[in-house]
Amino acid sequence: MQNAHITKGIIGSSWAGFRHFEYLFSLDKFWQVIGNTIIISLNRLVFGFPFPLIVALLLNEVRLAVFKKTVQTVIYLPHFISWVILGGLMVNLLTIDNGVVNNVIRALGGTPVGFMSDESVFRQTLVFSMIWKEFGWNSIIYMAALAGVSPHLYEAAMIDGANRWRRMLHITLPCIRNTIIILLILRLGGIMEAGFEQIFVLYHPGVYSVADIIDTYVYRTGLSEGRFSLAAAVGLFKSMINFALLLIANKLARMMGEQGVY
Repeated sequence: MQNAHITKGIIGSSWAGFRHFEYLFSLDKFWQVIGNTIIISLNRLVFGFPFPLIVALLLNEVRLAVFKKTVQTVIYLPHFISWVILGGLMVNLLTIDNGVVNNVIRALGGTPVGFMSDESVFRQTLVFSMIWKEFGWNSIIYMAALAGVSPHLYEAAMIDGANRWRRMLHITLPCIRNTIIILLILRLGGIMEAGFEQIFVLYHPGVYSVADIIDTYVYRTGLSEGRFSLAAAVGLFKSMINFALLLIANKLARMMGEQGVY
């Protein structure tokens, strides 16, 4: 690593060795943002990864073309709305003072929930909003894979008396298993990516302890404070972890008999 100086450039900047990494590893704040990143990413993986697959499987069973295309259009739309716009909508819907959701909760006699301000529920708000925004778009790959399954397999299974549930278990899922494995490997390889744009728009100092991730920490450290060398060390550390996870996930997939990503 180097002590980056804008005026001196790469050639003129002095080398710092591992000093920036040693400083990082001694910071309690650094390990806090690492923990936040892993927790948020794992929640997004556990709850967000299966949902597009489930939606694709359900849509694959729909035979009414007009209804199927209408549902697909509706669930795809949030993907094309930026987090800046969605952030404003979420504030209007979820704020504890005058949010629409909390007004409904009050009207029903319940206690308002600080979706945007309470540390105990802010992570769940992040995960839920991410799933709602992206599940439709992520289901496209599964829909494409499902379109490649031979209809003759289903016809043969129906002749043998298999119901829809058994056809899904013994034909649909095995035929798209390789697609599922590849997407899972790619998601595991990006486990240190917790969604910078979303969190940057929605978080605030009151929830830093549970929502401050590596990318937001790099942004504040590098751009706001001008500590470019330290921010670069954090980014390099994150990339190395992602690369190692990608290799491990791919190796495990190949050991299980799947093709993997390489």
